[in-house]
Formats: sequence, C-alpha cells, structure tokens
Amino acid sequence: MDALAGLLDGPRAKGAFLLRMVMEPPWSVRIADRAPLCLMSVTDGEAWIVPATGTDAVLLRPGDIAIARGPDPYTVAHTPGTAPHAVIGPGGTCTTLRGEPLSESMQLGVRTWGNAPGGSAAMLIGTYLLDGEISRRLLDALPPLLHLPSDGRGSPLLTLLDEEISKDEPGQSVVLDRLLDLLLIAALRTWFARPGAEAPAWYRAMGDPVVGQALRLLQRDPAHPWTVAGLAARTGVSRAGLARRFTELVGEPPMAYLTGWRLAVAADLLRETDATVESVARRVGYSQSFAFSTAFKRVRGVSPQEYRSGGLPNRQQSLPGG
Repeated sequence: MDALAGLLDGPRAKGAFLLRMVMEPPWSVRIADRAPLCLMSVTDGEAWIVPATGTDAVLLRPGDIAIARGPDPYTVAHTPGTAPHAVIGPGGTCTTLRGEPLSESMQLGVRTWGNAPGGSAAMLIGTYLLDGEISRRLLDALPPLLHLPSDGRGSPLLTLLDEEISKDEPGQSVVLDRLLDLLLIAALRTWFARPGAEAPAWYRAMGDPVVGQALRLLQRDPAHPWTVAGLAARTGVSRAGLARRFTELVGEPPMAYLTGWRLAVAADLLRETDATVESVARRVGYSQSFAFSTAFKRVRGVSPQEYRSGGLPNRQQSLPGG
C-alpha cells in the first residue's frame, strides 16, 4: 500500500456526482457545492476556471485536467468575464441566480446537462460528495486549483470515462466511481512527480526505506498494539533512530501519526458501514469503546454517534449526475 493508495482506499468515491456538460457560448456556471474535491476535463472546445479567491483563472483545453479543492466556490465559463447564468449548489442542485430550478430544462440525457445538445464545448466532471477523513491529509496538501496540461498523447482513462459516463446499465455508478478514483490517482501521481513539486511530507516519507516501511505497517494494521520499540524492531533500526527519523520526515512522532490514522479510519467506518461504535473501536485498536469515543471527540469535536448522524448531502432537485 503506497501513500496515495492508503489515503484513497478508505474514502473512495461512493455514489460520486458524474456529469458531461455540453455548452454553446455564451455560458458561465457558478460552482458553490462545497464539495471536497472536483475533477474536470475538457473533451471539446475550451473552458475557463475562475477561482473566487482572487488567484489567476485557468484555461482548460482538450485533454487538460483540473482538480478543484473545496469548499471555496469557483466559476466555469467560456470566457473569464462572463457573468454566471446558473449556480450549482450542494448535492448537484442547479438553479438560476434567483433560485429558480434549472435541472430539468437543461437536461440533455443520461448524466448529460447543458444549454445545447451540439454545443461546441464539452466537459467531463466528477465530484466527490463526502469529505472522507482519511483523505484529509491529501486534501490539505493540494492547492485550491490544480491544473495538469495535456501531454498530447491523451489519457486512456479520460477516453474510457467519456465512453461510460452517459451509459445507463446495471452497476454503472460503481463503474464510474472506480474510473473517477483511477483518474484522480493518476493525476495526483503526475502532480507530485513534476519538477519542483512540493509534495507533502507523508508522500516524500513513503520513499524512505525505513520510515516508508513504518508508515506501511501502521496503515495496514492500525489495530495492532504498536509501540515505537516494536515498530523499530520491525524496521531494523533503533527506537531513538526511528523516532527521530520518522518525526523529521513525517512531521509528527510515530504514535501521534498512528492515533490520527486510527481515528481517520474510524471516521470512514462510521460513515460508510453499519458497524457498531464498539466494533469500530476494536477494528482501529481500541479495546474499550469509551476510550475510543473520548479520543474521537477530543480530535473531531463530536462523538462517534454524532459524527455518524451527519448524513449524506441533500440531492433533491439535482443535475443528472451520479
């Protein structure tokens, strides 16, 4: 399990919002869905992404990939100065600027939406709806808007997603979820490997022969009663040597990292399974549910039960995605 696989395996896309948007100028759409992560790619024409934070607008051409990190809003348009005519809200809701529903009037087919069936601009959009706790380290490492220009060869994953996104077959949502995950991982690998990349500490640490091995051990078996001494023995170095090297590369001591990882895994289990709090506690290394609940509330600010009751985003009046 490498750094990206470990961080994406738990909160992988589940019922993600996927859509092909087809537009004819002039057009502009305000994205205010507060989603943790959205991946976009132009298949025809071009589109501008205009962040609300004051950073420079980004031009997307065919084959380019952009990843927007929430919850800040942004605008997607045929030119940066075009005023939005539609707003996408939480759960894929779509309205005019006055709040009037637009989902049905602009629906063009299965997971296809826009203002013209034969529009000159087309985009593939995949949005992660839930802020999975395991991915928090990853999200914190990304800029608000990440742009990967096309290498000219084209991505087979983009081609496959383009072919599959408008199909309406049994299990199609699962197929699209997995394609979105693969495309995201491929994009992030490219981003972190680029010259001058400021990859996060945990990502660089995975390449260290000692600390990388320690991280994999902790990630693969968080329920194990790990100690620094036991971890050092498994990695073939001294206790002091491991503690020093781990802290230097990862930014926190081994046991602090383990606690954060255990609670991150627990958070996803609470949201994505029906396991009891006691069962979740045992699966992440706590022998008593009381100790687990205390640690969870100290770090997350809410009890495990309160966290679980957070629910899913409201998807009423939504676009034809997902």
